[in-house]
Amino acid sequence: MKVRAEGRAAVQARRDDTAGSRATARAIFDAAVARAHPDGCLPAHLPVPPASGRLILLAAGKAAGSMTALAEAHYLDSGFPQDRLAGHAVARHGYETATRHIPMVAAGHPVPDQGSVDSAAKALALAASATADDLVLVLLSGGGSANWVAPAGSLTLAEKQAVNKALLRSGAPIGEMNIVRKRLSRIKGGRLALAAAPARLLTLAVSDVPGDEPTAIASGPTVPDPTTMAQARAIVAHYKLDLPPAARALLDDDASETPKPGHPAFANSEFRIIARPADALAAAREAAEAAGYAVHDLGADLEGEARDVAVAHAALARKLKALGKRTAILSGGELTVTLRGQGRGGPNQEYALALAIALAGEPGIVALSGDTDGTDGGGGEATDPAGAVIDPTTLTRAAALGLVPAQSLADNDSTGFFEPLGDLLRTGPTLTNVNDCRVILIDP
Repeated sequence: MKVRAEGRAAVQARRDDTAGSRATARAIFDAAVARAHPDGCLPAHLPVPPASGRLILLAAGKAAGSMTALAEAHYLDSGFPQDRLAGHAVARHGYETATRHIPMVAAGHPVPDQGSVDSAAKALALAASATADDLVLVLLSGGGSANWVAPAGSLTLAEKQAVNKALLRSGAPIGEMNIVRKRLSRIKGGRLALAAAPARLLTLAVSDVPGDEPTAIASGPTVPDPTTMAQARAIVAHYKLDLPPAARALLDDDASETPKPGHPAFANSEFRIIARPADALAAAREAAEAAGYAVHDLGADLEGEARDVAVAHAALARKLKALGKRTAILSGGELTVTLRGQGRGGPNQEYALALAIALAGEPGIVALSGDTDGTDGGGGEATDPAGAVIDPTTLTRAAALGLVPAQSLADNDSTGFFEPLGDLLRTGPTLTNVNDCRVILIDP
């Protein structure tokens, strides 16, 4: 990799030339996030409340605060009696929203904490108290798997945390992680629906998973689970996961299997997705086209190792640039990072770093990669960056600061690379979550 030697003034001039493209990339990202926010998509799906029973509202995930505030205001402002509205809501730390009646708490993500355990216990107890006259309204979003944790068997919270850390470090896609998690839980994999029966159950979900598979959103607490114990065991073996003995005992016991399609507990249950990654990507496409770009849409369901996908996207960007047309490459989905180093970062930042290396300062190409929930990996704090932005001066500016891109990538230290450059994408919690949004703008 060669980077042109330039004076500081020349580098700044080149960066100034990309300022408009950087702003456009951010506007495209913001449009994607706005389309997925519950403000615009939840109210139309809220059901008529029960005629005589209670409305029990249970919410978990990164959008739980915004969804709960909207839902309770909808019912209370329409005259539904407050004494017949019960519930509990839990979101990732920093994602809480002020509510009028439903208790709102915070819990750990991506690694669960005691708040996760307490919230799951509360949700299960409220669901179990429901009668045939009640309506249980479940508001789900990404992050719910960590926010609702009810360890099965003799598994402790500390052991469940160890399992989560092992899964996160493995590089396994979210769907495979959830197959394992469901066997270790009393709430995931349809078990919340078991607790709520015979009440009517409606789940409204913001999807953060490729393919919008209901069983994968927050590990599917209200839907039947078609995956198998054999799959869970195979995943553990494939990734050579070092699990606590209590977790292995659950995976070795066929009694830990989840309820399947056709189980009577799901007879009075409905599941609806109200926002999906494809919706956000459609908004990004509209914004890119309005800015004068032809769109090359790679779809909303990309998966794979972040650094490998970045290399492929760099090659595609060069190919499209050679055609001489202003083009925006857009993609969604959820990439993964296999941790090899001790640095800070997440899939979006690692993708951006690998993309910068692969492009090697290619003129006319600016890119942004961010998580629509507002945080990308890092230390699990709400203040973590959402992603990063790159331009043709990224590597030159990094060299002037003594940063070595390849070394940062090897140490999984994308945050440490982009922070001194001022190129981290910081949005704060967006109170929604429909996976990642990647924007590559090509101006030949």
